[in-house]
Amino acid sequence: MKKIATLGAGCFWCIEACLKDLKGVLSVEPGYAGGKVDNPTYEQVCQGQTGHAEVARISFDDSILSYAKLLELFWFLHDPTQLNRQGNDIGTQYRSVIFYHDEFQKVIAEEAKSKLNSNKVWGNPVVTEIAPIKCYFVAEDYHVNYFERNPSNMYCQAVVRPKVDKFRKVFQQMMK
Repeated sequence: MKKIATLGAGCFWCIEACLKDLKGVLSVEPGYAGGKVDNPTYEQVCQGQTGHAEVARISFDDSILSYAKLLELFWFLHDPTQLNRQGNDIGTQYRSVIFYHDEFQKVIAEEAKSKLNSNKVWGNPVVTEIAPIKCYFVAEDYHVNYFERNPSNMYCQAVVRPKVDKFRKVFQQMMK
């Protein structure tokens, strides 16, 4: 059955590039969520004044890829202990966030976060925000498949490519 997840793990180019080729993933759409401005632009979001996070909206077949498994992959994609940043990307727009679409997703996300913290998986506490999805806006078209279409971009070379390569190596058996 088709389900939707909305996740923020820093730059949406990284999330999309890592998740789009997973078995069970139907599509990954870059977007903005959690803010107070309608239809924000990338430039507005990057300034950090809209309250939005860069997110990926993932459509997936939960008979192939469960929401719980998708969250395991989400935790792997970034450092969820960094508040309002991922590496050199600093600001609330890069926060670690799970926007849940229903009570089931909320419970699974809270249980997963609690388990990571109680098992001290990371050196520091997981600070990932877990919030209801209240607003979502699709990012501009040029963000779709950004890494694939811009492989020589310096950010893609320095940040996205290493993350994608590591992700695909570790989860090779889950790739289409």
